[in-house]
Order: sequence, then C-alpha cells, then structure tokens
Amino acid sequence: MRAAAALMLAILALQTGSEVTSAGQASSVSTTGAPADRPAPRTDANSMIAHAQLLQKAKQGRIDVYFLGDSIVRRWGALDYPELLANWRQNFHGWNAANFGWGADRTENILWRIENGELDGVDPRVIVLLAGTNNVGTQPRDERTVEEIARGVKTILDVCQRKAPAATIILMAIFPRHDNAAVMPTIAAINRRLAGFADGRRVRMLDLTDRLTDSSGRLVEGVLHEGDKLHPTLKGYQIWADALKPILRELLGPPASIDRAPPPTGDPRRQQ
Repeated sequence: MRAAAALMLAILALQTGSEVTSAGQASSVSTTGAPADRPAPRTDANSMIAHAQLLQKAKQGRIDVYFLGDSIVRRWGALDYPELLANWRQNFHGWNAANFGWGADRTENILWRIENGELDGVDPRVIVLLAGTNNVGTQPRDERTVEEIARGVKTILDVCQRKAPAATIILMAIFPRHDNAAVMPTIAAINRRLAGFADGRRVRMLDLTDRLTDSSGRLVEGVLHEGDKLHPTLKGYQIWADALKPILRELLGPPASIDRAPPPTGDPRRQQ
C-alpha cells in the first residue's frame, strides 16, 4: 500500500511539474528549514519513485546488513555506478548487504524514509549509518546547528533501534569533505558528539577521518572525487570496506558463498 501511494504521489508530482533533483546534489529541494530531528519527505518525483522502489526492496530477499544514508552510501551499491557496484559486491557478497541510501538526503529525510516503511519488517543484524553531511553543506555552522545535526543523527539511531532492536548499529563519523575545507571544524564538532552516542556494543562508532586524511588534515590523494571533493572514489570506498569487514566478520562470521540480498536499485531518473 505504501509503495502504491508513493508511486501515486510521484505521478502527481510529475503532472504538476514538481522539480526533479539529481541523486548527487548536496541539498534537498523540499526540506529547507526543516529541523534535523523531525521527519520530512523529499517530495520531488524522482525521490518519491525511489522511495517506492526501496519499499519494495525492503520486502525482497534477505537483508543482514542494512546500509542507510545519503548519496555517499547510495552510490556504492547502485546500478548507475557500475564500477562502485562491482566493488560493493566484491567486498560484501555473502553477507546479504542491501543499500538504502538516497542522494541529497539530510537527516530529516532519512528519518522520514525509515518512519515510512523502508526499515519495517527487515530485521537486519547490522545497520551501517552515515548521515549529516548534507545538513552541514559547504559553509561552517554555529554551535546551535552542530547540536541540531547531532540530534538528527541521534533520532535516526533511536528509530533504528526501535524498528530493528536486535541490530548492531555501526555509526559512521561524517566523512571529510574538501569542497570547502572551512567546514572541517564543524564536521569534527559533530563527530565528537556522535561518538557520545556509541556504547561499544549496540552502537559502534567508526571514524575514517584518520584514514582519509593525513596528520595535517590534508586529504589522502585520490580518496575523494576530484570534481566535487565530497563523494569517495573507488579508493575511498575500499578504505571504508577494509574498516567494515573485520567488524562484519566479528558480528556475522565469514561471508557465505551465496548472497541472498535483494537486487540493487538505481536512480529512477537515469532509468527512464
């Protein structure tokens, strides 16, 4: 029912000329000003169609590792990034991993998606969560906004624990971004607060900052896309995989020879 409703909304948006956004944009169209810790939908047609597809994906196959986040998550396991999808399969085949990232999502958009069916009934054993960089954007933020973004991530954690109480959550620190290096102190301040949400058991913090930057804070060469200095390259994603796999082995054991995860999805706009 929810999938059908989402598709109807998407069709209505197309008929009324609602703006279609790229999955790689750094800010959302419909949620400007929405609090980071309150669910808010992306109402553009492309996002609503993607939500309907992810609702269906949540009902298919077996999902032991549930990746949740924005475009940094989405690109890794998406049909429209075949090289990254091949890397995803190489690293996670046999662990039944499924990707529920969506481009340009802020914390409030991710909240809306999981409050509206994308995690219902999935019961994953592990959730990998990366969120918040789109709330930061390209400008430094004040203390009040830092606290609000951290609350947004905490609210996502709370919903994940409510809907998947048996899951261990791997909470990712927000990745470095160098489209404007002046935002790095803001990201560091948010990450310090995120670390306080981890208990080392149900919620484990994983911070890749020291693996993606050198001791002086400069990016390791080749880890972020040269064009936007935001999304990881194949090298950057492999660094992430190398950090995740020991944790997955600890929690799930070695990967099986057969993978039962649902098929990957992509950007609906690119499939037209």
